[in-house]
Amino acid sequence: MNTIAYIKEELKTFINENEIPFNQKLLTEAINVSTKITEILNKGNIDLLKNAKKLIFYTVDQQEEELISFAKVEGIAWAKHSLTLELKLEWVQAIRRTLWHFIRMIDEEKDIMKNRDDYYSMEKIFNEKIDQFLNTFFLSYSHYKDEMLHKQREMVEHLSVPIIPIKQSISVLPLIGYIDSYRIKVIEEKVLNDIGDSKIQILVIDLSGIAIMEMDVIDYFEKILAGISMMGCKAILTGLRPELVKKMVHVGMHFEKNAETRGTLQETLKNIL
Repeated sequence: MNTIAYIKEELKTFINENEIPFNQKLLTEAINVSTKITEILNKGNIDLLKNAKKLIFYTVDQQEEELISFAKVEGIAWAKHSLTLELKLEWVQAIRRTLWHFIRMIDEEKDIMKNRDDYYSMEKIFNEKIDQFLNTFFLSYSHYKDEMLHKQREMVEHLSVPIIPIKQSISVLPLIGYIDSYRIKVIEEKVLNDIGDSKIQILVIDLSGIAIMEMDVIDYFEKILAGISMMGCKAILTGLRPELVKKMVHVGMHFEKNAETRGTLQETLKNIL
């Protein structure tokens, strides 16, 4: 067995035999985390002390595949339960310091460091693996957070496209606020799906809550009206404001074949019903 391999085995054995001092040292190295050990365990079923030992053993044994997989799982768990990156960084740095503290203890007791090359080789291996864990953890954490934000935005946007049934085959879509390129796609998906699912024959789209549409949004909106018509549904536009009409005219919007335009929503519904 070479020197590095011998040191690794001695280190794992020493940590297993001194688990209580190992945990105590970890907690003293991470003051902010130590006060939240039980809270984190209860909140996310994350055993920080157990996971610290797992990280060290993956690092010492250079089990790269297991280390990366563990980091990804940890990243998702911390993001899912809204645990902060500051706490995780403090905890991993505490693990790093505790690891080197125990290496020093073993060396003082058993004189395992025969030369500087052994020390530098081990330092490079261990620190690189811990850094790799941290990088993978942060990427996993950020990816999960981004996915959650995207799903939340999708849910909010779908709720902001309320298609209200008035009669069995007649529905109203009141559009309010700013419509960007993302939201117009949500409108397209919601409108066409609802027409197909609910067999809507007349869809009244009220634009009184919309002041301005950008050119690309107007162009997309024109295509949505064409899609509505292709599905056998009649689109009626109400509440067109002068500013919006000017913009539509200037960009060359032509929707006469695919939609009717009328006055207010109230007048239109009164005539239809």
